[in-house]
Amino acid sequence: METIRRSSPQATTSAQLRRHPRVRVLAPFPCSLALVGLKQWRAFDEGGLGVVYDVSAKGARVMTQALISPGDRVAINLRLPNQAASTVIELATVRWGKEQTYGIEFQGVSSSADTRLQTFMDRLSMPSVGPTP
Repeated sequence: METIRRSSPQATTSAQLRRHPRVRVLAPFPCSLALVGLKQWRAFDEGGLGVVYDVSAKGARVMTQALISPGDRVAINLRLPNQAASTVIELATVRWGKEQTYGIEFQGVSSSADTRLQTFMDRLSMPSVGPTP
């Protein structure tokens, strides 16, 4: 008799709960952050530089020394690899933080920024084609 193993509801991973697939970045790329709203500072004056480790159409995981906290609203400038210009996200919210790593949810995404993000993620998702023997 064959035993069927079912996973419990607790075994659901956070990846399964995501509405927008996250893409791990093979070579992390730079970004800069600036607080928006009442608490403002200029990115370069306050250590608002960071490194992006993964990205989705609606957010990113960023490591930075900037003094940000969950709930802070930020603008983020992404230097996506192989793109001539930076991708600016006008409004994002810091959702979580652990040590110097933060989860940032994009909210103010222009159509051009959305197109750049999608193009970047599509390139990362494509299997690489190696030389034929």
